[in-house]
Amino acid sequence: MEQKDVIYLDHAATTPVKHEVLEKMLPWFSQNYGNPSSTIYGLGRTTHEAVELARETVAGCLGAKSEEIFFTGCGTEADNWAIRGSAYANRKKGSHIITTAMEHHAVLHTCMQLEKEGFSVTYLKPDAEGLIQPEMVEQAIRPDTILITIMFANNEIGTIQPIVEIGKIARAHGILFHTDAVQAVGAVPVDVETLQVDMLSLSAHKFYGPKGIGALYVRKGIRPDIFMQGGAQERGRRGGTENIAGIVGLAAALELACSNMNETMKNITEKRDYLINRVLENIPYSRLNGHRTKRLPGNANFSFQYIEGESLLIWLDLSGIAASSGSACTSGSLDPSHVLLSIGLPHEIAHGSLRLTLGEETTKEQLDYVVEKLTDTVEKLRQMSPLYEAVQKG
Repeated sequence: MEQKDVIYLDHAATTPVKHEVLEKMLPWFSQNYGNPSSTIYGLGRTTHEAVELARETVAGCLGAKSEEIFFTGCGTEADNWAIRGSAYANRKKGSHIITTAMEHHAVLHTCMQLEKEGFSVTYLKPDAEGLIQPEMVEQAIRPDTILITIMFANNEIGTIQPIVEIGKIARAHGILFHTDAVQAVGAVPVDVETLQVDMLSLSAHKFYGPKGIGALYVRKGIRPDIFMQGGAQERGRRGGTENIAGIVGLAAALELACSNMNETMKNITEKRDYLINRVLENIPYSRLNGHRTKRLPGNANFSFQYIEGESLLIWLDLSGIAASSGSACTSGSLDPSHVLLSIGLPHEIAHGSLRLTLGEETTKEQLDYVVEKLTDTVEKLRQMSPLYEAVQKG
């Protein structure tokens, strides 16, 4: 099957680079190739200016100041820097961190590693819809709490957290607050001042920008320990020669996303709800995972009883449909999703999960085809299940 014929419904994993973004990136590969640190001559000054212009663009989209934006290699690096850097910078004040059981592994694994290094971590359990209630966060605060890190929107089930309320609690208690906003930035409005966050992570390839480039917002006055040693780049706080083309691409993609935000959100949300309703109406023993309305515009996560998600993905792929069962970062694991387990799903239902994430180019005609193939495939797989046969016989 030709790549152009594939119905791509895995935009939470990654997105294609938009043509307009690629066009802006191309000159920075071979034409304007100077090192931004070599400002003594023109080629270096040109790339240095491009980095700073991109920084201003990103800051403008987030409601931040340009000096509060630091470019990283990806969202995972941004999460690691925010969490590890803050933990060690504030170790004399305390050693307790608050997070949730449904975070991306870039956060969870970082917190688990910090536990091995002497820190204490509280993992808050979400409710059945994937929400963390603000009062739970406040109740978990201890005298030695130094950091709260809670994701803006979940990468698997799409639930959007009450970040504003949590931010107010963190600020009232004088505790640093970081949010992994990798899935949210470019999809929904994000303003760091409104959110009252101290640090925020993002990644370009989630909003039609290039892979291998991310950013961390760090509120002025906050100084997490340096994460990448080796040079004076990023004002001495993140060593390493800058990825000029990637930085330019990130800024261009984010500017495009923010300029069309309201129209895009309305369009994708309408198609998302259309897909959700059709799936739940057509396929028995199915359920929607995550909050019905407090969710990312393009996210639809389902569980189907009496089937195994891996088999479902293979059959859908044969029909030209690209989907996933959860985070792309754990696609090699046979364990059920930790996110679905955290909201109370039993293993056997969590194993039958499917994440469909829509993009700007997704059409209703494509979704009709997906529902048709999905309905047929689920039925075929259930016919192979002894448990489903027993249920059918009552």
